[in-house]
Amino acid sequence: MSAAPDITVMLPCYNAHAFLPRALDSVRAQTFRDFEILVVDDGSTDPETVALLDSLPDDIRVVRQENRGLAGARNTGFREARGRLVLPLDCDDWLDPAFLATARDALEREGGEVFVFADLALEGEASGVLHKPYNRFEQLFFNQLPYCMLMPRAAWERAGGYDETMRLGYEDWEFNIRLAGTGYRGVPLGRPLFHYHVSASGMLASISRERHVTLWRHIRRRHAETYRLPNLFGLWRRWRGAPSVRPLWIYLVWDLAYRLLPDRALTALFRFGRRFSHSARVQRETA
Repeated sequence: MSAAPDITVMLPCYNAHAFLPRALDSVRAQTFRDFEILVVDDGSTDPETVALLDSLPDDIRVVRQENRGLAGARNTGFREARGRLVLPLDCDDWLDPAFLATARDALEREGGEVFVFADLALEGEASGVLHKPYNRFEQLFFNQLPYCMLMPRAAWERAGGYDETMRLGYEDWEFNIRLAGTGYRGVPLGRPLFHYHVSASGMLASISRERHVTLWRHIRRRHAETYRLPNLFGLWRRWRGAPSVRPLWIYLVWDLAYRLLPDRALTALFRFGRRFSHSARVQRETA
């Protein structure tokens, strides 16, 4: 067997023949070359996807499993990865050619227990650039991090992997909270090197956001100690000077609403607030 690569780019795939070639081409075009490509076929049933996966060249490793959802496919990808570092990449998204080189250099330069991520260049049914800072307190209230983060495989192991019971989405949000709890810190690259495909029929827009309150309650129950008021206030004090998408006091108000309002009212408030979200602001500015 050849020497292990430095990076594994891992792509979960479920009936994604229309998008997969573009994602694979973007990985092949990377200026950093010490990587492997690993595709996890999460029980695809579409004949065109199955045929495409069967026809992939030998430089792409394909692992097949019964359908376990996105979290299960990512966990399999991390387990099967040969690289010291791992980058998850969904099939409908793609990378700038400089992504791996820039991300790896940043990770090595920072040292210690860190993961790195880029700003998002919105594609498809949206446009503009989402600038992504890292603020651990803010992350407890909305998932401000992209799923596409370069991290040591050991970070995934320490965090315990993705929660495979979260089949309706936000599994990356819950994982990111757990990752921060283990001591890992996010480092933003500050450049739009990650192209994120936006679609009204995608899981985030059509499923996860419609169940935001239910999914957030699940996350809060799993991390009940973190969401205790004394601990929340302590995190707010430590992170209030760090870059954030919104003033952090807004999240304290949102937490109060969570504790006082029933689900129906909280859902209505979330839908209203979506009009003023970071992504909505960016799309209005670039319209």
